[in-house]
Amino acid sequence: MKYKEWIKHKGWAFLLSILLPISIMGFVYFLLGIYPGSEKTILASDALSQTSNFFASFNNALHGKQSFLYTWYGSLGLNYWSFMAYYINGIFSPLVYFFDNSQIPDALYMILLLKFGAIGGTFWVMSDRIFKIPQWSKLILSVSFALSGFCVAYSPQQMWLDGLIYLPLVILGIHRLMDERKPALLFISYLLLFLSNFYMAFMIGVFSFLYVLCRFILAPQTYKKTLITYLITSLLAGGASMVTILPTLLDLKNNGESLTKLSRLFTNDTGIWDIPVKTMVGVYDTSKYGSAPFLYFGLLGTIFCLFYFVSPKIKLKNKLVYGSLFFLLIASVYIEPMNLFWHGFHAPNMFLFRFSFLFSFLGLLLAGFGLEKATKEDGNRILNIVLGIIFLYVLIVFLANRKRYDFLDKNAVLASVVFLIVYLLILLLKDRFKSKQTIWLFLLVAVFIGEMTLNAQKLVEGIATEWRYPERIAYTQNYEDVHRLVEWTKEQNDTLYRVGNLNSSSRNESFIHGYSGVSMFSSIRNRHSSMYMNELGFRSTGTNLTIQYINNTLVMDSLLGIKYNLAQNDPDKFGFTLKKKVGKYGVYENEFALPLGMLTDKGIYKKDVVKNQTELLQYLSGETDSFFYFSEIKTVKEENVQVEDHDSVLFYSKTMPNKLRTLTYSVDVPARSQAYLSLYGQGTEVDVKMKVNGVESWAGLEGTGQYYNLGYYDKAETVEVEVSFTGDRVVHLVRPNAMFINVDTFKEAIQKVKEKEVDFKTDGRTAEAKVNLDKEQVVLTTIPYDKGWQAYIDGEKVAIPTFKDAFLALPVAKGSHTIKFVFVPQGLKLGVILFVSCILLFTFYNWQLIKKNKQSLIVIENGGYYD
Repeated sequence: MKYKEWIKHKGWAFLLSILLPISIMGFVYFLLGIYPGSEKTILASDALSQTSNFFASFNNALHGKQSFLYTWYGSLGLNYWSFMAYYINGIFSPLVYFFDNSQIPDALYMILLLKFGAIGGTFWVMSDRIFKIPQWSKLILSVSFALSGFCVAYSPQQMWLDGLIYLPLVILGIHRLMDERKPALLFISYLLLFLSNFYMAFMIGVFSFLYVLCRFILAPQTYKKTLITYLITSLLAGGASMVTILPTLLDLKNNGESLTKLSRLFTNDTGIWDIPVKTMVGVYDTSKYGSAPFLYFGLLGTIFCLFYFVSPKIKLKNKLVYGSLFFLLIASVYIEPMNLFWHGFHAPNMFLFRFSFLFSFLGLLLAGFGLEKATKEDGNRILNIVLGIIFLYVLIVFLANRKRYDFLDKNAVLASVVFLIVYLLILLLKDRFKSKQTIWLFLLVAVFIGEMTLNAQKLVEGIATEWRYPERIAYTQNYEDVHRLVEWTKEQNDTLYRVGNLNSSSRNESFIHGYSGVSMFSSIRNRHSSMYMNELGFRSTGTNLTIQYINNTLVMDSLLGIKYNLAQNDPDKFGFTLKKKVGKYGVYENEFALPLGMLTDKGIYKKDVVKNQTELLQYLSGETDSFFYFSEIKTVKEENVQVEDHDSVLFYSKTMPNKLRTLTYSVDVPARSQAYLSLYGQGTEVDVKMKVNGVESWAGLEGTGQYYNLGYYDKAETVEVEVSFTGDRVVHLVRPNAMFINVDTFKEAIQKVKEKEVDFKTDGRTAEAKVNLDKEQVVLTTIPYDKGWQAYIDGEKVAIPTFKDAFLALPVAKGSHTIKFVFVPQGLKLGVILFVSCILLFTFYNWQLIKKNKQSLIVIENGGYYD
């Protein structure tokens, strides 16, 4: 087909399959006040705290400001290669290059819309080659998938949408391989899928394998010889993708990522009506815990999917085979082991049933096959289907448990019923009045666009209510001030140093500005490092998804090389002095910050030593005196709080709703002391508001450390501290007390450690230092340990003993030496070899298949046969 003819007959539909999802979502976001440059942003849910920060870091990498293999700007240091494999490796991600980091909200808005359009476009490409149906039908199916419930409801996690771009191409590749013995498209689609997001690739890989089995079962004699070709193509594509997947899997394995233990047979918080309810228009419950899967794929798609199963024109065997695949997906919602399997046996942290897009895809795929068989003689059957759906929807209103389905708005039921009736009338009338076909089809598409828009609008409103689409100021507030101060610190230093922002915009702010910090919130993290950091006073519990800098002590500021604090108020820490001020922020330099490395002995490797920050500083300094001492505090005032004393644990509950619980403590601070209030407790979604010396600060009770800074006092003083607790739940606190650091003892210990400091220069993925030792010693660093690190002494590679699997520590012999650490993600070298070799092998294999196919065609043309 010539280019102009293709445009005339097909190109319009392909173009609309891309533009309609973009336009509809753009319109829906516009109604919410989101557009390029708008005050409101697309950064709902984790998009604000994670995606925006991570794309900013990728932008830094694209501009040569950090390595693509390792970043020093993610919680002390992080394997960036595996980090990208989950969060960043999308096809549109490089577009961020053309934006400044202050414009990341606009970049993500554009990328998200492009992904919606790309999903529609690839589904149309598949439809055009697989289905023998009119172009308007292909367009409707394509837009239905692009704006399916999963796509819209889970759009804040836009890294998952890349998998949906490739899924239609994978299925088309399977058809081309099995029907035409042409595996190239499948190989390319699998490879791009695996490289873009390993998480979604696993689900799609399993689904596509099951789809191949379904097709084989339907025609075993026809397809038996293609199974070998499929397996070879899949294995070679998987092998080539090891350049990304192998280092990522090893990183997850080495850094303590654990699988979820099976504890029950049936999935918790599911209901019998979950499936049909979520096929209605505009139904949003939650994307947190207790949600039903997002299965909506358009009412027209639902009608013709059901038509596939009731039409006598479709073989019973086909219905049973594809119905079994449908049943498996439905069963996976309700049966916990199957549910966990789709998630790689790792229970999702909210955003449940992440495989539910497969339900929508399969429904639309079967709808396409159903449309192939639908004719005007099927009017009564379609009538019965529509009436059956309407009856089911109405029945749900009366029978569904109102507590479970309190999110089911009767307006959603009414809208679904009205759309179904309108579709039915149009479908029946267009066959009766054939002379008006164009008008009826235009009306059908117009109503369909209305349905898609309404559904998207309701889901986006649900996201806005639950997660909130934040104002741009949530991302850009103080951006310029912090950026200028961070750039100033970079000008002052030629070795690695670390920064702590006491008023950071998010736990991942260091990724934006490119400074080495402690705080991070990420699914890809160094768990061993974070677990030890938790022992050292930085709060990182559970699966270590988060780690927080604030509410620790001077000791850890020094040991971790926290050379600067960024703060809107004077942090009032001993040894910290104001160096520069920009806007609301000041940068305060810590005169006791240690460099990246320090000398010690092999005793550091013993299992039971240096279990906390006191022991670590004592060991490194040789001092035996304690730096910390404690005292009781007095409660001088209580407001709106009822205190119950359970041994050493206090329960704080409210006496009046809608008011803060506030307590005022009196603390006697000795001279020459850094003072802290110790608050250690539990309280879901409880923040602590503290006011001391007229300065207020906020912190999460469970998410941050327990030592709330009360300031440095040169002379003895009695200090009053006002503490308020937000939230409505009961707060459980270990009895609060005061902790003090004698700054003279602390200073003496740090000076002794400084005598043994080792300055490392870092560049990209390397860290290098020179030492001159009068005896064998151990160079202990605060670089997080990872099996990707390789150590060289005077150019010779040496083994790295593990220091609690947390930090790099290297024994070095007497004399002058050059130490160099080089990071290469474990498995990357093998992955690169597999990438190149598997692509070459597939190219040769595909050439052989083409050659064989040509020879078979010659045999056919000469009167032979095709085997």
